Amino acid sequence: MKIYFFLVAFVSLLLGACTPEPVGTSFITVSPDGQFMRYGKPYYYVGANFWYGAILGSEGEGGNRKRLHKELDFLKSIGVDNLRVLVGADGENGVKTRVEPSLQTAPGVYNDTILDGLDYFMNELRRRDMTAVLYLNNSWEWSGGYSMYLQWSGHGKAVIPAVDGWPAYNNYVKQFHQSDSAKVLFANYVKDIVTRTNRYNKIKYVDDPTLMSWQIGNEPRAFSDENKEAFARWMTDVAAQIKSLDPNHLVSSGSEGAWGCEGDITLYEKIHSDPNIDYLNIHIWPYNWSWVKADSLQELLPQAKINTKEYIDEHLAIAGKYKKPLVLEEFGFPRDGFLFSKETSTTARDEYYSYVFDLIRQECENGGLFAGCNFWAWGGFAEQAPGHIYWEKGDDYTGDPAQEEQGLNSVFATDSTVGIIKSENEKLK
Repeated sequence: MKIYFFLVAFVSLLLGACTPEPVGTSFITVSPDGQFMRYGKPYYYVGANFWYGAILGSEGEGGNRKRLHKELDFLKSIGVDNLRVLVGADGENGVKTRVEPSLQTAPGVYNDTILDGLDYFMNELRRRDMTAVLYLNNSWEWSGGYSMYLQWSGHGKAVIPAVDGWPAYNNYVKQFHQSDSAKVLFANYVKDIVTRTNRYNKIKYVDDPTLMSWQIGNEPRAFSDENKEAFARWMTDVAAQIKSLDPNHLVSSGSEGAWGCEGDITLYEKIHSDPNIDYLNIHIWPYNWSWVKADSLQELLPQAKINTKEYIDEHLAIAGKYKKPLVLEEFGFPRDGFLFSKETSTTARDEYYSYVFDLIRQECENGGLFAGCNFWAWGGFAEQAPGHIYWEKGDDYTGDPAQEEQGLNSVFATDSTVGIIKSENEKLK
């Protein structure tokens, strides 16, 4: 009998020695040397933009939970476990080029159907061990953002670029950083969202590792040289507010990089040196930035790759200085021939995506700080509406928001791009 107990103890000891130590929390964190960490190991990823996730998760207008489940399962199957998502749109519905239905219809007045959709969406991510970056604001009119906070705080009716022109829009929204009343309305909104409890799993957002990062906004800008200091102060204030409400999660800016800082890389560095901003963001748009042309996407692609590498490296130098990861969280490339149909090939896009993904893979192999990307944007199983190019009420949501041609930058489940995404994610695991 003594021998039996000795053997049991000995086997138990051996089994204990083979049992791995806990690998840590599933919260995504940043290590002292500047790497994302998840489950106790470095985390590199190829993710997607999925801005309409909360709308799709709702049971009201625009909601489609059956499609949401199908999209998330498919994304998971190709290794995409990180989605960048709009919390919700601001302002009244029925405005040209604005996505709808809106979340915040008036200051502090929320469409509970969309909040329910956000909770449902986040819970579905949690069930699949996926993560989200949630952005809270927008410089651009397609979800309200700056312009709606200005309208609500007495600065006149919001300007719409498609109606009033871009110069008028820029002159209007540059008031945001000078308006204490507009910024207070946004701060109230931040508090309301960050302190939420998910109604489906009863977990406070601040305690949910499904959330990778709160993000101040989509492409926050100063919109003028004279606004630079006020813009930087506002970014600092919002980052500090979020951290005071939620010390568990990362905070990010949503910046395009120098391009979104009036071309001022020093301003970009100042903002991202803030200890409350945990990692660096950049966006790259070869077509929008005139690196390629509609009639020469393939011909100008080699130069676009060179420009891309230079832009990444310029910001990667700052990431290295402050030991913070860098994420290219928006980039897109048009379909071949600058056509919009999902039946159109994506040869040039596939080559561009492969180039970007390869840069991340190299960083992963070398323990570098260029840690991930989110392509713009996932269109998945959306059906394109015949007879018109721009989004209209009742259409499926694609990756292209309401002010853009539907299908221009969307990655559909039938695109050859999907195979490249899956292959690259397999290399990163």
